[in-house]
Amino acid sequence: MDQAIAIAVEALATGDVPVGAIIIDKNGALIGSGANEREANNDPTAHAEIVAIRKAASYLKNSRLDGCTLVVTLEPCAMCAGAIAQARISYLIFGAWDGKAGAVGSVWDVIRDPRALYKINVTAGIREAECAQLLTGFFEGQR
Repeated sequence: MDQAIAIAVEALATGDVPVGAIIIDKNGALIGSGANEREANNDPTAHAEIVAIRKAASYLKNSRLDGCTLVVTLEPCAMCAGAIAQARISYLIFGAWDGKAGAVGSVWDVIRDPRALYKINVTAGIREAECAQLLTGFFEGQR
């Protein structure tokens, strides 16, 4: 989570919502990372998770990330939860809950829905207060 938080902190300078994500392979090697790039690239799909998934898939030269772990500072939205499932990521760890758009237990639970095709192990609330404070501070500065 340290690395994901560091990426989120760096993203503060870009004007994008400060969310950071990393993907670790089954051997513990970092194979992908990302921050939100929506504003920077005018791309509504450029969430931190998607950026990290694209980099990890490119690194592995495989669209399936079986055995990999995604660590992200904010609960994934429905789009990202779907991408996590499609990538077949095995483990998801996230920090802050997203009570407005979260899709891993807050608003929806796309990943752990009993009808889901792939089972993903989820650990939530890791360094939750620290991750949430990054977002709170960012949005307070926007108002």
